Amino acid sequence: MAVRDPDIRRGIWSAGWFARLVARPRFQAVASALPFGRGMAKRDGAEIFDILQGFVASQVLAALIEMDILRRLLGGPQTAESIGFSHNIPTDRMDQLLRAGAALGLLRLRRDGRYAVARKGAAILGVPGLENMIRHNREFYADMADPAALLRGEGETHLARFWPYVFGAGGEIESDVAERYSNLMAESQVLVASDTLRMLPLKGAGRVMDVGGGSGVFLSEVLRRDAQAEGLLFDLPQVMSSARARLAQAGLEARVTLHGGDFRTEPLPGGADTISLIRVLYDHDDATVTHLLSRVFDALPPGGSLVVSEPMSGGAAPDRAGDVYFAFYTMAMGTGRVRSAERIGEMCRAAGFEGVRIPRAPRPYITSALSCVRPG
Repeated sequence: MAVRDPDIRRGIWSAGWFARLVARPRFQAVASALPFGRGMAKRDGAEIFDILQGFVASQVLAALIEMDILRRLLGGPQTAESIGFSHNIPTDRMDQLLRAGAALGLLRLRRDGRYAVARKGAAILGVPGLENMIRHNREFYADMADPAALLRGEGETHLARFWPYVFGAGGEIESDVAERYSNLMAESQVLVASDTLRMLPLKGAGRVMDVGGGSGVFLSEVLRRDAQAEGLLFDLPQVMSSARARLAQAGLEARVTLHGGDFRTEPLPGGADTISLIRVLYDHDDATVTHLLSRVFDALPPGGSLVVSEPMSGGAAPDRAGDVYFAFYTMAMGTGRVRSAERIGEMCRAAGFEGVRIPRAPRPYITSALSCVRPG
């Protein structure tokens, strides 16, 4: 294709010339008519539409979860009529929801016209905390209704109303909402603990202190895998009762010391060989993170290790999970931000740590991790 437009000719050697070329309707029309261009145009169009329909797809999933349709279909295939009747929804509309679920691979439309749960739909039910996370996203989506307002920081967000509770600062929040959020955090922590210890096994870690450890899910998994390890859980005094109950249920209370406190106002206790920060740093701004890393450094002995695990940005290579979902989630919370592993490593080095190690994350949409040591 000859390039006759003088503006295009002048821009060919400048940065972004190809993007400006592709953005021209004339280029799209010509490219779609050429063999090499048809595939590109078709692929780009499909991917753009996939982004466009993303919210609708997520709401279809939410409807299937809210109405407990996936679990209902575990008992066997059913018709749209029977499911619609139980939810007071006309058959044709329920059928459309179920067809959408089938199009997303969550359900299967059988030859007899009944619907069954598909492998992907069943997998949702088997992932700890995922159903509750899908329900919880209702609050997040409300905050994303006006993304420009969110970016400007205008008004209070729905997620920000949860945040005082998460940090134990009280606040006006209904008890059922607080319990739902607390359960969500504990359930989802199971997956985080599993992936973290796959990347950074703590076998032989000695005494592990989990800072901001909540009800002790991560620490319980560490102790379960290493019968010789001991634990110290540091978090706000308000969460100690739930931690004590969970550890007792797991039969681990004798191996864990509970220490209620606030790392923002008091030093961390000593005596740990390893300190873990699981989904803690991305809750806070840079100043608070810098302060916390300094306190972790002071609490560790020479040769002691720090483990950080949380969703992270892709840095120079933006990541769909970290730079889309979690970046805006933390923005809506109004308290923190996602950082790349490289950025967190820089902050650790600034606090005095060395030997930063960043293992490959098996599921970045669940968590990524890094470790470093206090020099001897």
